[in-house]
Amino acid sequence: MGSLGAILKHPDDFYPLLKLKMAARNAEKQIPPEPHWAFCYTMLHKVSRSFALVIQQLGTDLRNAVCIFYLVLRALDTVEDDTSIATDVKVPILIAFHRHIYDRDWHFSCGTKEYKVLMDQIHHVSTAFLELGKNYQEAIEDITKRMGAGMAKFICKEVETIDDYDEYCHYVAGLVGLGLSKLFHASGKEDLASDSLSNSMGLFLQKTNIIRDYLEDINEIPKSRMFWPRQIWSKYVNKLEDLKYEENSVKAVQCLNDMITNALMHAEDCLTYMAALRDLAIFRFCAIPQIMAIGTLALCYNNIEVFRGVVKMRRGLTAKVIDRTKTMADVYGAFFDFASMLEAKVDKNDPNATKTLSRLEAIQKTCRESGLLSERKSYILKNENGYGSTMIVILVIMVSIIFAYLSANHQNN
Repeated sequence: MGSLGAILKHPDDFYPLLKLKMAARNAEKQIPPEPHWAFCYTMLHKVSRSFALVIQQLGTDLRNAVCIFYLVLRALDTVEDDTSIATDVKVPILIAFHRHIYDRDWHFSCGTKEYKVLMDQIHHVSTAFLELGKNYQEAIEDITKRMGAGMAKFICKEVETIDDYDEYCHYVAGLVGLGLSKLFHASGKEDLASDSLSNSMGLFLQKTNIIRDYLEDINEIPKSRMFWPRQIWSKYVNKLEDLKYEENSVKAVQCLNDMITNALMHAEDCLTYMAALRDLAIFRFCAIPQIMAIGTLALCYNNIEVFRGVVKMRRGLTAKVIDRTKTMADVYGAFFDFASMLEAKVDKNDPNATKTLSRLEAIQKTCRESGLLSERKSYILKNENGYGSTMIVILVIMVSIIFAYLSANHQNN
């Protein structure tokens, strides 16, 4: 649920963490009884616990469609990610994947751990897919076809320019945004969002992941995975892998800040997309990952630890975002707070400082002009150190547990 040390340092995390733990247990209890649907939802919990929690809020038909959409694309991504598959084998599978999802007899063994299980038993996903409404099937097939073709293209092509970077991110994530917009519209709950805004929703998340996962990708065995565009990193080092070496720390952080500045260009589009949503469940489903993204960028900015290990939001703050994101006021507040946090870390001597500050000011301006900042829950930048009321509650609970344990032992004796 989160380490005791982290809870003691941030006592306000305790209640959201407890609620998150209870929600996770409830979600696991709601797994459908049919074998194929049971497999799909069980697998969803294994490959993305946070996504599995957020998806539970959607209505049954839309929830099933989004679940299958996610698993199909996760399976496609597993094929792309497996660097042990020869290119001449991988490319045809990626291109034909949209047809394979109609075939209950097809499977291809690849990936590791839970992803290998997904690929070995993908017939369950196909069976569930074939039970979806025709409009949902068509949307999923269309996006899978376009994504597979895009992935195949970049198997044989390096990410050289920023345009290449945007194109790659469009294929692997922007199309997810387009697909989700289609599913929301097919459900009758939302108007069809523009492709441009839908694309930005995907790119903001994908670029955040690519930035955060630098070390994991560059150390991939048997072959490094390189998604940072040469047009950016070549300004700082001769080879992308040079960023991880300690002697290049200054240049590495400057390159990192350049990448984050590039990602921030999508934030305003994301705010526009979310502000247009009407259904609360769909809104929360979309908003929570976007807040997590800008929060992650704020943590990564100017942070050499990106090249040393994993940088991510603490679990308690994640629990707060999931618990408290209910209105656009919450979204504007979180984006404003994280933009402010990031702004405070900008070094005026950074080569991209002016551009970074300009993009942050644009985000803050959008949030201020919404007129909703006064309604926000300011949980991001609030000073949480010290012994507040929540800490007292925790201590009371702990004392009660110890007292009950001692009492039980005394009676047994």
